[in-house]
Amino acid sequence: MIPKVYREVIDLGDGREISIETGKLAKQAHGSVVVQSGKCMMLCTVVSNYKSADVDFLPLTVDYREKFAAAGRYPGGFFKREARPSDGEVLTMRLVDRVLRPLFPKDYHSETQVMIQLMSHDDDVMPDAMAGLAASAAIQLSDFPFECPISEARVGRINGEFIINPTRAQLLESDIDMMIGASADSVMMVEGEMDEISEEEMADAIKFAHEAIKVQCAAQVKLAEAFGKKEVREYEPERQDEELAKKIHEMAYDKVYAVAKQGSSKHERGAAFAEIKEEIKATFSEEELEDFGDLVSKYYSKAEKAAVRDLTLNEGLRLDGRKTTDIRPIWCEVDYLPSTHGSSIFTRGETQALATVTLGTSREANQIDMPSYEGEETFYLHYNFPPFCTGEARPIRGTSRREVGHGNLAQRALKGMIPEDCPYTVRVVSEVLESNGSSSMATVCSGTMALMDAGVQLKKPVSGIAMGLISDADSGKYAVLSDILGDEDHLGDMDFKVTGTADGITACQMDIKVKGLSYEILVNALKQARDGRLHILEKLTDTIAAPNTDVKAHAPKMVTRTIPGEYIGALIGPGGKVIQELQKATGTTIVINEDPVTEEGNVEILGTGQEGIDAVLAKIDSITFKPEVGSVYEVKVVKMLDFGAVVEYLDAPGNEVLLHVSELAWERTENVSDVVKMGDVMDVKYFGIDPRTRKEKVSRKALLPRPPRKEGDRPRGDKPRGDRKPRNDKKED
Repeated sequence: MIPKVYREVIDLGDGREISIETGKLAKQAHGSVVVQSGKCMMLCTVVSNYKSADVDFLPLTVDYREKFAAAGRYPGGFFKREARPSDGEVLTMRLVDRVLRPLFPKDYHSETQVMIQLMSHDDDVMPDAMAGLAASAAIQLSDFPFECPISEARVGRINGEFIINPTRAQLLESDIDMMIGASADSVMMVEGEMDEISEEEMADAIKFAHEAIKVQCAAQVKLAEAFGKKEVREYEPERQDEELAKKIHEMAYDKVYAVAKQGSSKHERGAAFAEIKEEIKATFSEEELEDFGDLVSKYYSKAEKAAVRDLTLNEGLRLDGRKTTDIRPIWCEVDYLPSTHGSSIFTRGETQALATVTLGTSREANQIDMPSYEGEETFYLHYNFPPFCTGEARPIRGTSRREVGHGNLAQRALKGMIPEDCPYTVRVVSEVLESNGSSSMATVCSGTMALMDAGVQLKKPVSGIAMGLISDADSGKYAVLSDILGDEDHLGDMDFKVTGTADGITACQMDIKVKGLSYEILVNALKQARDGRLHILEKLTDTIAAPNTDVKAHAPKMVTRTIPGEYIGALIGPGGKVIQELQKATGTTIVINEDPVTEEGNVEILGTGQEGIDAVLAKIDSITFKPEVGSVYEVKVVKMLDFGAVVEYLDAPGNEVLLHVSELAWERTENVSDVVKMGDVMDVKYFGIDPRTRKEKVSRKALLPRPPRKEGDRPRGDKPRGDRKPRNDKKED
């Protein structure tokens, strides 16, 4: 039996459409949709267990995978099967997770899986922009307790005009690449990179995307109504005890407020809060704690959060004693590590990042092999967050999603400032050594200084800052917090990170937790972030004012040379013999890339010694040497033959040509050795290809004065004029 299919179409306003369809695939999932735009199709399924897990959080897993078959390709490498997710897939998972998670009830603890897979790829459609729409649409068809539909959209800007879900080709021309996640009422998530735009321009881009998202949310509602909206499932909520909550609030609030007002350090403050919590627990018997000890901890945390927020709203003070606009003390250092190509330390309060820079050839570029995109990055940044940086001991099981996400944010912040003519592949690695508030922004700052220390000619230095927002809808009060602490990260209504130069924003990441945040507050928060960024930027430039004019002595120097395609084979040699011997002899690394358009060879020479680089350049000049007709060249005799001498161009060692015996001198030469000997250096004139011999012709005698002719002499080979046949200039009719 053919299943009944339900479908809604979203008009993007420029001739493109997105369709949402259900009823045909994956019907045993609790909700499933196929989202399509052009030839791009993705399937999203959602399932949530009916029994709650024994945890105090939502065990939500968002999984996004791109199938190579979707693009008609095989997975690369030996193992011909999709395995662990790529960084690109992880980043899409994070984008979707950050918008979905806050909309589940806080007391909903059932294992929940959202699985999105790209089934058909279209080069003109970027699938990550539709992943949030697919996830939300599938949830709308389920019986999950979920607040409201959401969607995500990418916004670009070309020539001042905003575009929703631009193609990858359009994105190359765009000065904005932002992903916005929102419901019909509120913006919830923003992430992206920009070409030094203003705070007002950023807010306009968010508004534009939000209007498109409203249409996508309405389409989900229509689809769910047509399909038949399910009753929301019943689940066992967390235990609540309002009387206990009130009692603990009264016991804890004033004490927490007093400790928070002292402006102590992280460890002192943590110990004081722990002591208050233990004092409260001590007022209950062991039986009571066994019965509702989890509620005591929960309600204490709520009281602590309320006290800290009120302190900031009422008195403008924060946990460490700062005012809302204050930045923690900063110290920086460059060239800390003696063997790296560039290094720096950035320390802000109790957050510290050590960055290193490594310079290489195009061979070290980061290869991206995804069904939806193939390419390479010649600038990339890796971020490591070991457990000791927060004073913890826990297992390390590979790179976490968080590390991938924070590293990507820092990379996007800096990559626009790498000059287009930078000859190197550049890798930045950030090692977070201490963390108490935005190690990703510390990574941006340390990365900037390490790049300048390495001699990478950054267009402009970049700084970053993490901001927070505390607001009270009832009173209308709000406070924007500059340079937030780790403890402030979770208690605010908006956590946002902004990076930029002195002239504008280069990247951002926002998670907005309060509904209906006004754009006025958003712009004010961004402007306060700019003040903080500029303050931090001043500290960076005080440490290193400009990029070093050259790379370090032990770092490789890079020289590039373009050669005609016809000489690529000669430089490589049979089986790579020439290039391998050249690398060994000069201590350099040589990489040759053929331009597919011009068919020229782009030669990269990487070496620590200028002598070796010069030797490679001389060899290239020798191989590609092409004498010009009529020019005079200095040559050296390298071989004696019966019929001439083989000479080598001194300007191009290895390039040899035959100097025929007849071109040695004007006089008849019986023996070559009568005129030249091995090792002789002389000038010769180049005549190009001899039409008679079809070989290159050079002449020594052409540069010598011609001896006067004796009476009765005639040129060799001439016959008496009487022996010549009469010339017939007439043509037959």
